[in-house]
Amino acid sequence: MSNPSSITSANSIFILTVVDLFPAGVILQGYATDKAFASDALEIAETMMGVDGQLTGGYTPMPVKQTITLMADSPSNVVFDAIVRTTKTIGDIIYLAAIITLPGPGEIFALNNGILTSAKQIPDAQKVLQPRDFVITWESVNVALL
Repeated sequence: MSNPSSITSANSIFILTVVDLFPAGVILQGYATDKAFASDALEIAETMMGVDGQLTGGYTPMPVKQTITLMADSPSNVVFDAIVRTTKTIGDIIYLAAIITLPGPGEIFALNNGILTSAKQIPDAQKVLQPRDFVITWESVNVALL
């Protein structure tokens, strides 16, 4: 009988690569409580209903939006701060790549041609400083088994 796989995210590994800034890649750490990273659902088809009631559709390539949420004191905030600063300095976008490893289900994800499309530069100051969100829009995401 096989052992069931774990669904823990605590042992996940997220390596972000930025060719001109972090060519060897950096492991992200210091995720927010109960919220590390999340991706929007992928819209894989466009559908239309004709006036005669017949449904038709087709595949359309779509980007994947992913939100990474880091605690206000995360050491990985400086990675995103550097991307924002460099983007502003050069006046152009910077492409990102990433590898996410999820040991529990035994999956590895390759995220390609990403662009940092949103960044919360200053944490909200409440009773304690709040987490910061960073949104990367990926051209493609591919999954493989470990």
